[in-house]
Amino acid sequence: MAAEQGVDISKVAESGPGLAFIAYPKAVTLMPLAPLWAALFFFMLLVLGLDSQGGMYVFQIFDYYSASGITLLWQAFWECVVIAWVYGADRFMDDVARMIGYQPLPYMKWCWSYITPFVCVAVFLFHVVNYQPLTYNTVYTYPVWGEALGWALALSSMLCIPLTVLYKLLRCKGPLRERWQNLTTPIWGRHHLEYLAPESEAKLLPAAETKSTLLFESVI
Repeated sequence: MAAEQGVDISKVAESGPGLAFIAYPKAVTLMPLAPLWAALFFFMLLVLGLDSQGGMYVFQIFDYYSASGITLLWQAFWECVVIAWVYGADRFMDDVARMIGYQPLPYMKWCWSYITPFVCVAVFLFHVVNYQPLTYNTVYTYPVWGEALGWALALSSMLCIPLTVLYKLLRCKGPLRERWQNLTTPIWGRHHLEYLAPESEAKLLPAAETKSTLLFESVI
């Protein structure tokens, strides 16, 4: 850059914002594969900002609202409900037995059906009842817009479960009871043969010569 401008190198740029946003970008344009180095340079600036003190404020919002706490408890509760009460704990136990070669202990079914959902709900309600505004190092209290951003992050993953179920129910035809039954009935195909016991094949799969069309899809 000094040779191109015909000045001493000490006069090309001074320290401060001009060095990062004027001198370096100009130098990058003079290098081979300029677009690649420009993208890497500004990515480095982004990561540097996240790693700074200001980045810790943003990181804590993500960590507190969307990566731990009530969000994971909500997800774990509905996962247990779907596996144990919609798909069926006994059916899932049989699936696991086919994969590992032996029947799991009944304790696992009790955990999926009762213990884990109860613990998730209890801790979830404890978090909600004892909720306090987010702070950083017990000194800085996040503003209202920061909390709103955090709850928006949390709800973006929490609401996808009930909204997906509602969307699927609205797409189906027929009475509500029939829609729910269709959506929660697993669809077995011949590609599942390797996981089925011989006595289960005739019960779950249609005959080879029959041509059937599936008119619904399963949420599971």
